[in-house]
This record gives sequence, C-alpha cells and structure tokens, in this order.
Amino acid sequence: MTPNPHADRPPLALDARASDALRALVTEFDAGRKAALARAVSVVEDQRAGSDLLLAAMHPRVGRARRIGLTGPPGAGKSTLTTLLAAELRKAGLTVGIVAVDPTSPFTGGALLGDRVRMESVALDPGVFIRSMATRGSLGGLAATTREVCDVLDAFGVDRILVETVGVGQSELDIARTVDTSAVVLVPESGDSIQTLKAGVMEIADLFVVNKADRPGADRLRNDIELMLGLRSGLTLKDTPAHHGIDLKALANPAKAARKAAAAPDGDRWVPPVLRAVGTTGDGIVEMLDALDRHFAYLERSGALQRRRRARLRERVMDVVEQRVRRRLWTDPATSAWLDDRIPELETGRTTPYAVADALLAQSGALLTGESR
Repeated sequence: MTPNPHADRPPLALDARASDALRALVTEFDAGRKAALARAVSVVEDQRAGSDLLLAAMHPRVGRARRIGLTGPPGAGKSTLTTLLAAELRKAGLTVGIVAVDPTSPFTGGALLGDRVRMESVALDPGVFIRSMATRGSLGGLAATTREVCDVLDAFGVDRILVETVGVGQSELDIARTVDTSAVVLVPESGDSIQTLKAGVMEIADLFVVNKADRPGADRLRNDIELMLGLRSGLTLKDTPAHHGIDLKALANPAKAARKAAAAPDGDRWVPPVLRAVGTTGDGIVEMLDALDRHFAYLERSGALQRRRRARLRERVMDVVEQRVRRRLWTDPATSAWLDDRIPELETGRTTPYAVADALLAQSGALLTGESR
C-alpha cells in the first residue's frame, strides 16, 4: 500500500501523554507501512490504552476517503460484490480498505470472520487492506468501533473504504451514519412486493443492487423496488396539473418514473437506482461503480455530503461523551457504593430510580469532568 499519499503532509502530532510505543507506531504509520496500519487498527478496535490519543492525532487527516457501505440480508452476496468492487477500484489505480463485520456467537463470544476467505482474490493485493471485525454484541449491523477503524484507514491515505455489514435485517441502520453512500444488496429470494414497502434498511439505500439477477424473480423484484421508490417519491404526480378531472391515463407509471429519475437525477433530488448484478460473473459491477460515482457527485453538488459528514462528527462527539460518562461513573468505587446504599430506599418505595439518577448526576460533576473529587 506504499507509497503513502500522506507522506508530504506534516507528521501526526501526538499528545505529550503518548507512550514511546505509541510514538514508534505513529512513526511507522506515517511512513506508510502496512504492518503499522494493521497494528493501529488493532489498538483502535480493541480500545487499548492510547487509542483516544491515536485517533485524536489522526483526526486532521480524516475526510479524504470515500466511504461506501454494503448491507442486506445474509447470503445476498455482499462479500462477493465487495471483492469485485475492490478489484475494479484497483484497476483504476485506487487503494482500497475493506471493513467486513461478522456476527459474534451469543454462546461462545467468538466469530468466524470468514469474509477474508471469500475475498481471497484481492487479499494479497498490496493496495488492498482487509479487516474483519466481530460485532461483539453491538446492534445495528456494525461493530462498536467500525467508524473509528474507518478513520484509521482514512488517515493512512486509503482512497476508498468499503464497509460490509453483518446482514441482520431491517434494523441494520448504523451503516447510513457511517458511510457516504449506502448500497442495499437484495436477491430474488429476499421477499415479496410487500417486503419492499417496509421501513428500515430499505429507506437508507442510496442505491439498490439486485444480485444473482440471473435467477427467476429478479426482474419482478427490481420492478417492485422501483414501484416503491416511485410511490414514495411522488414521481407519479410530479408533472400532473393540480386540478380536478385528471386523466388517469396520463399519470406516469411509478416504476418507470423512478427508473427515469434515477438515470438522470436533477440537482435537488436523488432517486436510488435499482441495478442488476451477477456476482459469479461480475456482471453489473461497472454499473455499480458508475452509480456510486454519480451519487457522490450529487452529494457534493447538493451540499448533502457536508451535511452528512457534519452529522457524523456530531454523533461522534455524542458517542464519546456517552462512553466517557459511562466509564467514569460505573468504574468509580465511591459511586458504586453510593448507589448500593440507595437500593433499600428503592425497594421500599421511599424513592424512585429517577430521583436517584438526578441525585447521582448532581453530585458527580467533578467526576464527569475528570476533575478530582
């Protein structure tokens, strides 16, 4: 993955509290060494000592890479499409980082992390970095530190970051808060037409991909999705005069209207295109890349890219605050003892959980701000 495109930038500036080991890691990271990238990802993923300092040093470099998410039900072929996209991006001379999230067993706590096996064809490419992550109980389709790992890849100088989610279903919405463009991958067996109308993961798609499109039912699924998009976007009535006695024959077919709008988006609206792909043959990959580029151009043109990234930064601050508040409160022995003393009053009904919570926050100001008590 060398040479490092950030080599001409000032070196990462670490806080004075950083250890010698962390400084040595940053020096190798700045030199564009892939082994250092892997170690930095591990520090951040496992939230080891110094991970906050490392991320803080990298923050000024974050924002260059395009982040693309692939989500959808298990077995839809997300890993195959991710591999094919990475191969095409490499042909264009771009470096690629892949973050593949696998489910964690609720019984053993382990994860297969088998995406690297599926991505064998690009795993040895020096311009591709693959990281498999376990959810470790995190909901929403991603691991707890997926966004932070993406930041590390971004700071290293990767051009494109592909994030593949677990594939758990319609509640898998964290991907939309992590990437610039979300692609929902479906297959003909994904469900009937009613499934396309359901809220959740279907609403966060910037483009749809009907994979395994050589199977029966693929065209019907594509038409159902486009029908849903046409109805939700109001495209059927977009050019219809607002008066009584409308000629129903003149109304646009919702699916056709959605397909037309997706092919030629205007400046203030993006209608997700519904693409066909066959992962086993590579059909449709070029069209996917074209749609991804068109969507990114739309985001830049409309100002949506800045809004999305600002929202992402805001959420990051909120997440960090919540994590630090939780850690400072619940690892403090005095706080734990104080709470234990309130349990008898809670049991007898002399106080309520809400009153105890208010009292705890009121007396924990110094603790929450990191000052000595």
